[in-house]
Amino acid sequence: MEAADLKPFARYTLPEAHLVELPNYYRGKVRENYDLPDGTRILIASDRISAFDVNLAVIPLKGQVLTGVARYWFNETRDICPNHVIDYPDPNVLVSRRLRMMPVEIVVRDYLAGTTSTSILQMYKRGDRNLYGHAFPDGLRDNQKLPRTILTPTTKADQGGHDAPLSGDEVVANKLLTRQQWDQVSQVALRLFDRGRTIAATRGLILVDTKYEFGFDESGAIVLADEVHTPDSSRYWLQDTYAAKFEAGEAPDTFDKDFVRRWVVSQCDPYKDPIPPIPQEVILQAAAIYLNAYEMITGARFPLPDPSTAPLARVRENLKKYVGRAA
Repeated sequence: MEAADLKPFARYTLPEAHLVELPNYYRGKVRENYDLPDGTRILIASDRISAFDVNLAVIPLKGQVLTGVARYWFNETRDICPNHVIDYPDPNVLVSRRLRMMPVEIVVRDYLAGTTSTSILQMYKRGDRNLYGHAFPDGLRDNQKLPRTILTPTTKADQGGHDAPLSGDEVVANKLLTRQQWDQVSQVALRLFDRGRTIAATRGLILVDTKYEFGFDESGAIVLADEVHTPDSSRYWLQDTYAAKFEAGEAPDTFDKDFVRRWVVSQCDPYKDPIPPIPQEVILQAAAIYLNAYEMITGARFPLPDPSTAPLARVRENLKKYVGRAA
């Protein structure tokens, strides 16, 4: 799909979904959350795109892509780890079990890559050689395959804050998780990543790195939550062109949100300067990248919605049955 094909959807966006008829509202970076009295949580994926600790823009259909891709991967990985999914009443909505969330994000990496301050590439370029408890040799190149898959956990910052890097030992020493919990979630994360990497390869994709969020259910069991292997939580490269791009010292072909990140970095220092408005042609190109990502990852056509019905009105209609349960 090309950016020009999405012009009819240029204003078909869900910048937010604050529904006053639902209780216990919490606004995340890209999702609106509602906790119902019966222990379920409603997560509505907006079309906001977040990077550099700020919301950068609104990308048409992005929330539907993220919900659909996560749905695909939750189905593909449920034999590895239970997940929080209950229902999908709308293309942008997930109804889930409410969990006690882990206070750390688990990031798994296979390549020396990244544009944010906590990415191993940027830390490596600053001269750091001990990253997240892993020793790195001199002489590695941008976007090079790592000798082995590594875990790089971070703290979970509040909105507008910065995630802080941790080693596994620091996770335990700071009492964020017990040693048993850390060992268990590490094994689960590596198995999830291996499943994602294997399936992605059959689609002509390289799963470069990804972020997982886990929680605990009422029995203390570890449960996969939030999203999994989406273009927002993961970095994907095109397999066919990676080797040539790497040898030429060029950035790999990608279709995740690094496209928008790279545009911002080309305009300013996003951690020091005001971020300029993102032009509509960049917005529509990003939307096309998200839709193409959906189709490549899932192997299915993206179900374009009816543009005559506003996304918020559709979401509100599809969530009517939960309003009565909110009392």
